[in-house]
Amino acid sequence: MTGFWSRRINGINRWAYRWSGLRFLSACRPIGSLTIYCASTSPQDWIGLESLRHITGISSPPAQTMTIYYDITHRKLDHQDEVVSALRDSMRLASTRHSQTRAMAGLITATSALSIKNIDLWENLFRWETLSAQNSRSRFYWKFWSRTAPDLPWIDLCSGNGFQREKALCKLSGPAPNLFFLVLAIRRLNDWVPQVREAARKALPSLAKTADPAIVADALCAILPHWMTWERMEDKDWPVFAEILSVEAIRSALMRKITQSSAGPMATILAQVGRTDAFDDGLSEIARYAVQPSVRAKAYRCLLEGKMTWVAGRTWQWTDIRYCKGKQCPIIATRPLKTGNPFMATLMSAIHDRSPFVRRVAGEMVIRDYAQLGPTAITLAERLALDPYPSIAERGKFVLKMLNE
Repeated sequence: MTGFWSRRINGINRWAYRWSGLRFLSACRPIGSLTIYCASTSPQDWIGLESLRHITGISSPPAQTMTIYYDITHRKLDHQDEVVSALRDSMRLASTRHSQTRAMAGLITATSALSIKNIDLWENLFRWETLSAQNSRSRFYWKFWSRTAPDLPWIDLCSGNGFQREKALCKLSGPAPNLFFLVLAIRRLNDWVPQVREAARKALPSLAKTADPAIVADALCAILPHWMTWERMEDKDWPVFAEILSVEAIRSALMRKITQSSAGPMATILAQVGRTDAFDDGLSEIARYAVQPSVRAKAYRCLLEGKMTWVAGRTWQWTDIRYCKGKQCPIIATRPLKTGNPFMATLMSAIHDRSPFVRRVAGEMVIRDYAQLGPTAITLAERLALDPYPSIAERGKFVLKMLNE
C-alpha cells in the first residue's frame, strides 16, 4: 500500500508530496492553529518534526502552534489504551522525582500481558509517546526547578535519540522487568547506531543471567526465527547469544520450550541454536520426546548426518539477468556435532517414529548409506516399503531395487 502526503490549509485540499519508501498519510486541518495529523501504516516508519515541515512544504511554522499527533487507530493494538495510559503515568511520576520502581510499576503490569508479535509497532508507539512528552516539557523550559528528563532506562530503549538509547543500555542493571522489555533490549543488537549495538553486546549477557530463565527462553524463541533477517548483524553478535546459552538454567528452559511446544517455529529455533554446541548433548532427547514432528525430524537429521545446519542468511541469485529476474537463495552453514551417537539405533528409532516427516528422513538416510548397512539394509528397506505413505514406501522400494541389482 503506497502512502501519500496530503495537505489541507485553510480548507484547501491538495496533494503536496509523495514520499517514496515511507508509508505515511498526513492531513493538515486548521483547528484554531495549524495542526498536522499523521497516521502510519508501516511499523518501521517514523518521521520527526523537521521532516514533517520539509515534506508538507511549510517553511518555518511557529513551534508553539504546531502539534503533531501520531495515530494508529486503523490498526489498533490490543490493550493499547491501557499501555499508553500506563506509559504516560510512568513518565509523569518520574518527572516528579518518584523512584524508578514506583514509576515503572504500572507500566510493567500493563506490558506483562502483551504479545510480542507486534513488538515493532509497540516500540514505534513508545518512541512517539516519549517524543510527545519531551516536546510538551520543552514548553516550560523557564521552570528550571522542575525535572525535565525522567530517568527511565527501560523506556529510553525506544527513544529516537541514539545517545539516550546507548545511555539506557549502560544504565540497565538487575533482571529485566518482563518479557516485553527484555525483547526490546535484545532488539538493540539490530540498532541503526553502531555505538548502541556495542552497548547492547555488553549489557545483554548480564541482563539474561539475572532474569528468569523462562522469560529468557521466551525472548530467544521470539528473536531467533528472525535472526537472519537482521541486516545490521555482525559476526561478533552471535557470541552474545552463545554466552547466554552457556547458562545451564537458560539452556534447560529453552530445551524444554522447544520440546514441549505444540506450535511455533521451533524447528527454526533449534537450527539457529545449533550455531553453538549447547544442544549437542540434548539432540537425542529432543528427537525422542519433542511434540512437533518437524522438530523431531530436524533433530534426527542432525544426528544421522553428524552435523548441524542452519540458514545463515540469503543472497540474490539471478535466474535470467536479461529480464532482471532472480530470487533470494538461502545461505546454508554447517558445523560438525561434538558428540557422536549410535547410527543404527538412531536410524531404527527414526524408522519407527509415529510421524511421516521423521520416517521420510530415515528413508533418505537408508538410501544414502544402504551400501554400508550390509544385511540390515534389506530389513530396513522392507519396513519402509510397507509404510502407508507413498513417498516413504517408494524410498524403501528403491533401496530394495538397488540391492537386487
